[in-house]
Amino acid sequence: MQKNSLILICIAININVFAQITKTDDLIKSLQTKNKDTVGWAHGGVFTFGSNEGFLHNWSAGGELASITVNSIFTGHLDYLHHRAIWSNNIDMTYGLNYAYSTGFLPHKTDDRIDFTSKYGYRIDTHKNIYFTGLGNFKSQFTKGYNYTLPNWDSFSTSKFFSPAYITLAIGLEYRKGSDVSLFLSPVSGRVTLADRYYTIQTPQGAFGIPYGKTSYYQFGAYFSGRYVFHINKHTLFKTRVDLYCDYLAKDTKDSLGNIIKKDNPANISVLFDNLFSYKISKYFSLTLGAVFIYDNNIPYTKFTSTTSTTTKDDPGKNIGWLQIKQTFTLGLEYKF
Repeated sequence: MQKNSLILICIAININVFAQITKTDDLIKSLQTKNKDTVGWAHGGVFTFGSNEGFLHNWSAGGELASITVNSIFTGHLDYLHHRAIWSNNIDMTYGLNYAYSTGFLPHKTDDRIDFTSKYGYRIDTHKNIYFTGLGNFKSQFTKGYNYTLPNWDSFSTSKFFSPAYITLAIGLEYRKGSDVSLFLSPVSGRVTLADRYYTIQTPQGAFGIPYGKTSYYQFGAYFSGRYVFHINKHTLFKTRVDLYCDYLAKDTKDSLGNIIKKDNPANISVLFDNLFSYKISKYFSLTLGAVFIYDNNIPYTKFTSTTSTTTKDDPGKNIGWLQIKQTFTLGLEYKF
């Protein structure tokens, strides 16, 4: 009798747990496209890890004898809903390394990014999708970056964690439809760029927009951030994001002699355009294609120098100028939660 009772209790617990999971899954699914009046947490994320490898022996066409590249991408969100109020957190992180026989398998970084956004919004009207929202955004990287085109590239890093770091604080209005659509506009926002003095004394212009010898650079202006998630089908997802920043205080930068070393004005808007396409091949395998475009007047375009001479050498993006481009392709393992 006790054994049968124990079995019935276990069955009841399992049914209850299954019902709770189903309810949670349904809630998260509905919250993707609807602003549902509820209280509780909703979360989700995808981690992708992929690599590719090559090996050559007595290959008449030539090439890298041996190489391996690894890429990882994590994107996730954690939201707390309390009736008309919502606290949403989004994080995007990427990291990639390349190992080649010709460089003694020393790791060369191919990707490195931390991008975290936290927002707290209160719905102005229960029948509308407009929120009064406060936003904070943080951008940086995990490890040191180098200019691998230089012969002595490992003697000087070009960046590291928190150098630079970009912190934005803003207050404004947000049009929000579930977690899939968000349009945030702030006429009053502040942004600070931080970096170690080690980097800002390397050139007369400073670094990352920070003046020579300084460790910070402040901006005050208008900020727009738009996000859209398109569920093409149950296996295919497309995410896009556009960030625009207009600095009201932007002006020409001059050296000690009064010569203009950087032209700038409020109409020179900084742009971030981030895109991610993901196709789920099977339960644990996926294909991911990403492309990020950045225009920032504080990060000028510089040609790299040949490793065999002191003359400048053309690079694949010589005609693109100041536009920063990062493209990634990953085929590998995916874990979704």
